[in-house]
Amino acid sequence: MFDNLSWAQNSNFVAFLLTLVAIWSVVWKGLALWKAAKKDHKYWYVAMLVINTAGILEIIYLAFFQKKDKKK
Repeated sequence: MFDNLSWAQNSNFVAFLLTLVAIWSVVWKGLALWKAAKKDHKYWYVAMLVINTAGILEIIYLAFFQKKDKKK
């Protein structure tokens, strides 16, 4: 895949991908930590704060484990 690219070009591409993953992770982590703190989910908060999964754990929490507010 990278046979024709020089080392510098590969390095720039990898740096770009890592930057995208970092931004993706920070956005999801911020949203999930905010929701977990508001709902007093201490164990989820600590797990998401300590474990870095590039946003996967945060998306799972937001999609499946946070309690949905029911409108009255």
